[in-house]
Amino acid sequence: MNFANPQALHLLWLLPLIAAVLHWFYQYRCRMMSRFAQEHLLSELAYRGSKKLYRWKALLVMGAFVLMVFALSRPQWGFHMRSIKRHGLDIMVAIDVSKSMLTQDVKPSRLERTKFAVKDLVMKLDGSDHIGLIAFAGDAMLMCPFTYDYNGFLLSLDDLGVDSIPRGGTDIGAAIDESIKAYKGLIDSDKAVVLITDGEEEEGDALAAARRAKQKGIRIFTVGVGTREGDLIQVPGSDGQMEFLKDANGDVVKSHLNENLLQQIAYITGGAYIRSGAEQFGLDYLYDRQLSKLKKHDAQVKMAKLYDDRYQWPLTGAFVLLLIEMFILTRRKTYA
Repeated sequence: MNFANPQALHLLWLLPLIAAVLHWFYQYRCRMMSRFAQEHLLSELAYRGSKKLYRWKALLVMGAFVLMVFALSRPQWGFHMRSIKRHGLDIMVAIDVSKSMLTQDVKPSRLERTKFAVKDLVMKLDGSDHIGLIAFAGDAMLMCPFTYDYNGFLLSLDDLGVDSIPRGGTDIGAAIDESIKAYKGLIDSDKAVVLITDGEEEEGDALAAARRAKQKGIRIFTVGVGTREGDLIQVPGSDGQMEFLKDANGDVVKSHLNENLLQQIAYITGGAYIRSGAEQFGLDYLYDRQLSKLKKHDAQVKMAKLYDDRYQWPLTGAFVLLLIEMFILTRRKTYA
């Protein structure tokens, strides 16, 4: 037996409180009756078994409460198989994992802030949306193909780091081309790529890749991470201590947000550019205002096991117990 709403079972902790209230009410009733007659005369005013009958009434009320809690928890047993359809989006998330993403002009770093934001995005998905993950630096790699398994996606996301791609540098075009390959064979629908980077392309041709994506019907929504002023890049040194990254000439490297390139990529593909802020990263806005309005595809799921709700049985039992409780009298009938 399964419970579709097991949290409701916590209401059973109220049972001792209900028992205490019923006991207090019985004691209060006895004190009120003692004001009108002496104890040896009470048996003439009420049934001799009134105390016993009151206990039975209390047990029936508590039993009804227990059954109503079980009904609220939606017990399920037995199942049937049924084919169902899902209506969802195909969203590929491409994340820059180059060393410039270690810059701390966005706390705790550009990369860590990105991972937090993507996790929040996954929380907004309703289970019918495909999502995949690409990591890129000097090359691009598919870390998680399109899946409905959000937990598996999140595991891949947690594993991302600047060592995920062996080849250093930043090739945004490679990430776009990898996204194009990931969409091959999928059901025809609006295709969306969420490209998260600081825009500092060191090699490749991102604009040419964007035009190829446009031809395949892929929209790229770019998210710029970082500040225009930029900051120095801190990386772990050979002794494990953090030190500033230096170029071949021994000069420290300062990373800036390149918004112009990201805006052009979004414009070419019919997507949108969003600059992440200190308080709002922008993925919530992107999903609500852009992604959720794209054309969704119908994905046929072969068969699904659906459990049968049986809440009607305990609910009927609770009704019967309350009905019986109503017909149990604890006072002597009086006649005019």
